[in-house]
Amino acid sequence: MLRLICYLSFLVISITTVYSDQEKSIYDVLKAHGLPIGLLPKGVKEFKIDETGRFEVHLDQACNAKFESELHYDMNVTGSLSYGQIGALSGISSQELFLWFPVKGIRVDVPSSGLIYFDVGVVFKQFSLSLFEMPRDCVAVRNGEIVALRHRKFIADTVAKV
Repeated sequence: MLRLICYLSFLVISITTVYSDQEKSIYDVLKAHGLPIGLLPKGVKEFKIDETGRFEVHLDQACNAKFESELHYDMNVTGSLSYGQIGALSGISSQELFLWFPVKGIRVDVPSSGLIYFDVGVVFKQFSLSLFEMPRDCVAVRNGEIVALRHRKFIADTVAKV
């Protein structure tokens, strides 16, 4: 009988934990990991995160958001979240002049420095953390623009490998 009560207690606690995790927004998760909530735009449709920190974010549509430079978000963004950084990132690109570079990782070394770094393969782009305090509006990208963007990403990837 005691075993049954312990098992049921464990089950209730487990269900409560899963439920409260599902109630969190991706912005809450970013904040809890020492990252600014504005790394992702407004319009996150749904997200999943597992116990290892691997996450998937789904947007209504591919879109661009303007910061110091422009960021492109695919409909699906994935990565691996740990405190102060996102690794193995895919689905975000950063524009530099006329080329788009895939953002492979994001990190905040020392929050008091006020800086955030984007790994775009060839270099780490440095931005002010204050740019990412709030989620930005994201302007939808038309299909023709997506094809052109992919072509520019291919060129940027080729340049980065040289």
